[in-house]
Amino acid sequence: MEQTVNKFQWDEMEDRDLVKYAQAGEHEAFGELVRRHRSKVYGYARTITRESYLAEDIVQEALIRAFMHLGKLVDVQRFLPWVHRIVRNQAYTRLKGSSARREQTFTELEGIARLDDPGADLGKWNNLDSILGRLNHSASEAAADINVPEERIVQQETLRALTDIIQCLNPRERLVFESHFFDQLSPQEIAKLFQLSSANVYQIISRSRKKVVQEKIRVTVDSYIKTRRDLGIMKKKILPYEESRRESKTWTSAADATYKMLQFTDRSLSLPMVMGLTGHAFRINIIPNDVHIAGPTAFYFGEVLSRGLYNIGFTSKYVDGMSDGIGPNANLLDSTVLEKGAMNKRSIHQELPRALDLIHASLDRGYTVLAWDIFFPEFGLLYGYDDETRTLYGEVCGRVDTLAYENLGRSVMEDLFVLAIESPMDVTLGQQVQRALETAIEHYEGREGAVPNAVKGVAAYDAWIEALQGNGIEPNGHAYNIEVLRDARYYGAEFFKELTSVWPSEIGEWPDFAPKFEQTSVLYTEMCKRFSVLHQMFPFPEGGDPKSKAQATKAISLIQEIKELEIEVVAKLKEMYAALSK
Repeated sequence: MEQTVNKFQWDEMEDRDLVKYAQAGEHEAFGELVRRHRSKVYGYARTITRESYLAEDIVQEALIRAFMHLGKLVDVQRFLPWVHRIVRNQAYTRLKGSSARREQTFTELEGIARLDDPGADLGKWNNLDSILGRLNHSASEAAADINVPEERIVQQETLRALTDIIQCLNPRERLVFESHFFDQLSPQEIAKLFQLSSANVYQIISRSRKKVVQEKIRVTVDSYIKTRRDLGIMKKKILPYEESRRESKTWTSAADATYKMLQFTDRSLSLPMVMGLTGHAFRINIIPNDVHIAGPTAFYFGEVLSRGLYNIGFTSKYVDGMSDGIGPNANLLDSTVLEKGAMNKRSIHQELPRALDLIHASLDRGYTVLAWDIFFPEFGLLYGYDDETRTLYGEVCGRVDTLAYENLGRSVMEDLFVLAIESPMDVTLGQQVQRALETAIEHYEGREGAVPNAVKGVAAYDAWIEALQGNGIEPNGHAYNIEVLRDARYYGAEFFKELTSVWPSEIGEWPDFAPKFEQTSVLYTEMCKRFSVLHQMFPFPEGGDPKSKAQATKAISLIQEIKELEIEVVAKLKEMYAALSK
């Protein structure tokens, strides 16, 4: 999206476009949304509270919440209903119980100051710290009349947290921040008021917002740990993770982590069965032009990994804090950016509190947690935690190490994804195979979701050939794709071999699939042979010379042969799926 927009164009835009610009960091776009809808939002709050000062206060708080959580608004056309919902929740929270009726709002405090002392310094009432301080004092006094201890704790802790969050700003940042987000002044108005340039105001607002968001996350994590301490559930929980469980036997780290995760359940499967049932044995994603190293993981993690577990017979739950873009090749970066110390220089991930909650809940139930990019950009497992030291215990591709709570999501990609098993389902082998075949067919035909720029399924081979013809391939990433695909097709062959041995010999209602399983296994074996030749030509990590015309020509011939074998496989998968679906 083009980010540079003439300031006079904001009022001509539709809400959905303003939301997109605001989500991309254009604060004036959010300001236009506020100016456009503030009166409607206030009127809505007024109908609920029937009190002007309280309505005004609720609107201010709701707009701050809306700004902080704008990135979570998926349907950009429903900005106003979304804000209305925030206002409604805020209003009902404030009106609940006798304490809400006695609480003094921001605007009421300013009015009382004028009545009590006409010569009072009203500047302090426009300062958020003073207001929060007064509110905190008022809340402490009102708390004596609240009979529910939980309500007292929530009220006091919320106010303390708000005060702590704003303290992260220096005096000038705080002044500009409050003027923009509380007084609703435009950057131009702030510039004139404080004799600053508009560019300087924009920089201060942007920097302050980042600081406040980061401080909010930090305070939330602190509050999360404090809550666990108050509830008496602070502990250290490390699941047994023997040496045998650490060894990685596949280049597909998502399948490797899933395989290891299942060993903590009552449905431990062989690696070929995991590769096949989850669909990883059949997957191919190619990034056009350079065949980037991100290709093998260029899919929507939540959709694909939860479906893989569903095929096996488990429901799952995940926290997705992934960006849509494709990051750099970590193998080509300076080693210093991969070190633990580099994590502290990056932002705390906004999904960290939810991720920690899921991790604790899963480990407490005895299940490990699948996670992305714990120490480097691959999938691994979290198998333990220590609340006192705020430490996570993890393993990625055989590497066992620890990670501070705050550093989850601060690795080189700055992405966060965790997935946990929820519960088992009753499922037969026939149902597992049927689901796996459906997953594979959808992927091969390009009907499965994929991240932008990635080409998936059979069509990926054409994108690969075009990249070789275009002479723009990056050797290391290209060689990695070959290694992953060779490994996957090997397990594809092993998957159908194992199915041949475990499929019921007494057919009954089961189709006689033994011949088809054997034929499909042979096709995958033939693919694996050709991938092995490609591997010899382009070994990982060196990568060979894919820009050589002779090498590229030979590679294209092999890739075309593999594509034809894949097409034969798809036909057989469809035959088996149709028979199982009767």
